Amino acid sequence: MALRSIYRGLKKNNLLSPLCNSCSHLHSHSTSFGYKEVREEEKSQMVGNVFTSVASSYDLMNDLMSGGLHRLWKERLVSKLNPFPGMKHLDVAGGTGFGDDKSLVWVEGDAEALKFEDGSMDGYTIAFGIRNVTHIEKALAEAHRVLKRGGRFLCLELSHVELPIFKDLYDYYSFSVIPALGELVAGDRESYQYLVESVRRFPSQEKFAKMIAEAGFDKVEYENLVGGVVAIILG
Repeated sequence: MALRSIYRGLKKNNLLSPLCNSCSHLHSHSTSFGYKEVREEEKSQMVGNVFTSVASSYDLMNDLMSGGLHRLWKERLVSKLNPFPGMKHLDVAGGTGFGDDKSLVWVEGDAEALKFEDGSMDGYTIAFGIRNVTHIEKALAEAHRVLKRGGRFLCLELSHVELPIFKDLYDYYSFSVIPALGELVAGDRESYQYLVESVRRFPSQEKFAKMIAEAGFDKVEYENLVGGVVAIILG
């Protein structure tokens, strides 16, 4: 698992400008929902409908689709966060997260407009969630805003496979097996079709790292897991 350091001097060397072209669609009046183009105001409701539909079988499907590896990926994410006593941490897109720890506070909100003060958090994590937001750059800006100086940003996300032969196998599995498995287990083929399409529409690891740097983060790097099926991106 190679750890790649990305663009520590991007701003200084003015290497971020190509990002503007690749992300210009984010500022239009339409956005992607998988391979479909939908109006911006419709996407959040459509994503909400997806997760409402699959909620009861969400954890089971994650186990089946990843062979249980998603649990190890999340453990890897937490190990990189290196939590400490008294840490004030924000986990966004918690989904079906659960727990009765009294130190946990559950809040329903919008990743693009967080209800927390500037510089109030020591850490920010988001796992398998940021590709579902309407404006990725707004969610990143909000993450930067709420973090204290020196705070950590960590994102775990389904990403892009780089090895050609493995990519062909992964594409077959994604488009032929996952939607069929969703129909069989969750009774919902379309939501899992959206899942695999949304992964293909999400920026590559390097492009997403550039977006994080553009949001104001320093020392941005990423680590591919399982050949790029998922990646951990840090800032």
